Amino acid sequence: MYASTVRGLLVRGMLAGLIAGLFAFAVAYVVGEPPVRGSIAVEEAAAAQDAASAPSGHAGHGGDAASGGAAEEEELVSRPVQSTVGLATGVLVYGVALGGIASLAFSFALGRVGGFSPRATAALTGAGAFGLVYLVPFLKYPATPPAVGNPDTIGQRTTLFFLMILLSVLLGVGAIILGRRLAPRLGNWNATLTAAGGFVAATALAFVFLPDNSDAVQPGFPAALLWEFRIASLAVQLALWTVFAVVFGVLAQRLLAARTDDAEVTARQQAPALG
Repeated sequence: MYASTVRGLLVRGMLAGLIAGLFAFAVAYVVGEPPVRGSIAVEEAAAAQDAASAPSGHAGHGGDAASGGAAEEEELVSRPVQSTVGLATGVLVYGVALGGIASLAFSFALGRVGGFSPRATAALTGAGAFGLVYLVPFLKYPATPPAVGNPDTIGQRTTLFFLMILLSVLLGVGAIILGRRLAPRLGNWNATLTAAGGFVAATALAFVFLPDNSDAVQPGFPAALLWEFRIASLAVQLALWTVFAVVFGVLAQRLLAARTDDAEVTARQQAPALG
């Protein structure tokens, strides 16, 4: 019975993630694409300026090199396809995958973090996932638009970001365990405050000791454009997890209510036989 319930929640979590991904794609396309196009335009303008300021004696050779470089760097997928089909595919796959993972976290948390209803637990799961998986790492390593920073350090930047995600999730799980263990002695409220304070302190230490992403933004990049992109990134993630929490909460509530009703009917049917 428990395995079938978890399987049902997993399917509904992936469905909720798909629906949330559709909303997130809409936000990403409407709000996120303009700063992306702006950052690409800034890069192209800088490249054109560098080419114009090259020594005239190397114009012919430089022109050949530039044309050769352009041929080598020609996009396999056009920019319009990247901003529509490519963006939609990436966001939907991301939503489905995280929706399934979040549904498993919901299955574990239900009934273990307080007497919350399935909808309330789904809301807590969505808020926790947004905070631990995106917001906390974002505060240390904020998002930067494409064509910004040194391309040779992309691997390093990606590693640091995922390391921060791992630390954030582990610290969040540790805070939950600490809060549960302190609750019998301190009470739920005091235990929650103590665990939250420990999480903030440990996260602050991680921020201090992890290396900074010093070359994420090139000097002279427009600050307003960078700020716009980062706000858009937050908006996409917030839309994804808000819609997921709402949709999954409704689906999980219906599933668990139906399973409870079936269990009660089965118990009543077996009661006369046991009597």
